[in-house]
Parts: sequence; structure tokens; C-alpha cells
Amino acid sequence: MNELSAFWAEWIKPSAGLPTVQWSLLLALAAAAGHLVQRHAGLPKVIGYSLVGALAGVLGFDGAGFGGSAWPLHGTGLFLLELGVAVVLFEAGGRLPLRWFRHNPMVLVQSLVEAVLTFCAVYFTLRWLNVSPAVAEPLAIIAMAASPAVLSRVVMDSRAAGPVTERALALGTLSTLYVLTLGSAKAGLMNRTQVTLADTIYPVLVVLGLSVVVGGVLALALRVALRVMNPVSENTSVLLLCLIAASAALAAHFGGSAPLAALLGGMLLKQLNPRPWAWPRQLGSAASMLVMLTFVLVSVVAANADWSVAVLVLSLAVVLSRAAAKVTGVALANFGSGTNWKQALWTGCAMLPMSSVPLLLVSQFVVSAPMLGAQVAQVALPAILLMEVLGAVIATYALRRAGESLERIGQAPLAAPNLVEPHADVSAPAPFNVFAGRHGA
Repeated sequence: MNELSAFWAEWIKPSAGLPTVQWSLLLALAAAAGHLVQRHAGLPKVIGYSLVGALAGVLGFDGAGFGGSAWPLHGTGLFLLELGVAVVLFEAGGRLPLRWFRHNPMVLVQSLVEAVLTFCAVYFTLRWLNVSPAVAEPLAIIAMAASPAVLSRVVMDSRAAGPVTERALALGTLSTLYVLTLGSAKAGLMNRTQVTLADTIYPVLVVLGLSVVVGGVLALALRVALRVMNPVSENTSVLLLCLIAASAALAAHFGGSAPLAALLGGMLLKQLNPRPWAWPRQLGSAASMLVMLTFVLVSVVAANADWSVAVLVLSLAVVLSRAAAKVTGVALANFGSGTNWKQALWTGCAMLPMSSVPLLLVSQFVVSAPMLGAQVAQVALPAILLMEVLGAVIATYALRRAGESLERIGQAPLAAPNLVEPHADVSAPAPFNVFAGRHGA
């Protein structure tokens, strides 16, 4: 791939640079692959995006000049990945009504139990395989994260709805909140040989505090904008996307976490503006482009990793212990949470995908401590690539088995039924309830 790039560079001189042409063609190919995978296999489009990115990474595509897949991530590639993750997490945070935790606190307990159990299972499994604590701990933190980005794509493509879908999205969002806070703080401590309890708590508070401030400013600005602007207008779309981009850049600059600030901003906006509101169609198209870019970028980076038999064994150990812990954790804390045991099983399975958030944290680890971070990345990158593809398949199957998906694996997508009355108002979706205990509640 590098030889072809060098050959093309001699006679192709586009105004925006050759890497722009390469990435544009790669994304076009990913879009076509995603469409074909969904149409002919009934699987989520994200699988097609990931497979194209992985193939490009195996062939040696590195986005030279663009910095897209240069490792560790930096520059334009890092910002675009952070922006894509921020947009997804802002929407996920906006679908999480905190006031309902007063009525069903067991959802919070369920989230904490599965996150702690996942950390312990992955950490002690790696220690049993003679991995040093300095490497096992960051890997265990990364393993706690589910992927709201992958799960939201799966839900969209399979047209799933119900208590399992809603609970998986809520628990995935909460796990991402924990991981971004702990992971960003851990990145600042990796170079220290001796760490006290105060040394551990202080960076957590700093990351969380700065992210809350930036997220609060974002939420207030959008709240004011929604008072005077039409929520579905094109100008509102531009304003919303630009404010998310600005908050992402500011949060990272001041020492916070850009995705965490967006997630908290969405959650705070939900409290300030509790009425359900639809994403403008124009923003949906722009967000889809950014999300597709993040999936392709994650796959390209992960496929460029140094793979070996020993690394694959450790990566599989992480994947298997993580899967068992998430399913077990959701089931153990299911009592009184509003879902039955079968729904808890499928909820745990739907939380298995990993994607861009773990990749961002691994990149931070490598920047903070190059030697130690490289060991973490060596195990984490194959696991992320595997669970971006396999996790999407498992989540699709889980939602189908739960009876909440209109699509079936191996079948072409069904035509969308016309369930809207001719003069119905479709600008606002139905309220989102993560605590429903009955299908369709």
C-alpha cells in the first residue's frame, strides 16, 4: 500500500492531498460494504465498515500525511475520532433520564455490579496468565466499557425496541461514563512508580470536574438555543455539531475528557430540557458520516497492530472473561431492576461490543507511558477489533432472541411499515424509558 501511495504521489497531486483521496475512497467502499452486509446478510452495517477498515489495515494503509491511523493517534485523526465519539455519547447521554434512577435505583446497582465484576474478572485472569499488574490494570479498565456507538448502530439497523434494548443502551452509557473517568485519570498516573490513594483520587476528580464544567456549559448553550431556534432546522443542526466540536476541543485542552464532556452535556441537557426531542435530519447525516469514520479508523488502527500467538491468547482471555463477567454481573443484580432473568441474559450479551472509546484510552496510555502503553496496546487492539465485529453480531442475535428486533440474521431487511398517520406529527420520538419492565412499556 505504501508503494502504491508513493507511485500515485508522482502523478496525482490533488489540492487537498493524496491521503484525502485515499480516505474518501476508503469511506465510500465502507459505505457500500455496510449496505451490502445489511441487505444480503441482515447484519448491522457496522460489520461492513469494520471489515473494510481491517482489510485496509492488513494491506498496510496508514493514512500517511493525514495522521488518521498513525499510532498513537494525534492531530486530525485523533480529533475526528474524538468528535465522532462525542456526538454518539452526547446523544446517548440525552437519552438517559437521571430522574428515573430515584424510582428504580437497582439499575445503578446493576451497572456498578457488572462494571466491578468485569474489572475483577479481566484483572485476575490476566494475573493468572502472568501479566504484570501495571499492564493488567489498564486492560481491566478498558474491558469495563461497552460500546454505545456499536449498540446504537445495531439497534438502528435491526429496528429493535423494548426493555432489553433500552436497558443495554443505558448500562452501556453508564459503563462508558465510568471507563472514561477512570481511564483518563489512569493515563496520567502510568509513569509513577508509587501511587497513593490521594494520588489516585485527585486525577479522577480533576477529569470529572473539568468534564462536568465543559459539559454544563455545552448543555446551557444548547438549552438557550433550543428556546429560540427550531429543533429540526438546518441552522440548529450546524449549531449543535459546532458546539459539540468546540466542547470536545476545549475539554481535551484543559485536561478533561472530550467524550466524557459530551456525555455529561447530553445528560445535563436532558435534565434541563426533559421533553423528548428529535435529532434534526441534517445532523443525523453528518453524525452518520462521523460514526462510520470512527468504525473504519478503529479497524485500520487495530489491524495494523503486531499480532502473534501469545498476544492472541491474551486477547481471547480478555474477551472471554469480559463476556462472562458482563453477563453474570447483569444477571446477579437483576433482582428488582424491572426485567426478568431471560431479559437480563440478553441484556448482558448485547453489552459485549467494544470500539472507539477503548481505542482512545489505549492511545492515551501510549502517549503517557510509551513502553508500558505499548504492552497494553498489544493486547487491547486485537480484542477491540474482534469485539467490534463479533460483538455486533452477538448483540444483533441477542436482540433478536429477546423478540425486540424486526430483522433476522441471514435475511434481507424488511420494508419499513407505514405506521404514521398522514397528518401525524413525527418531529418528536416517543419518550425513552430505560426502566420498562415489560416489552413495549
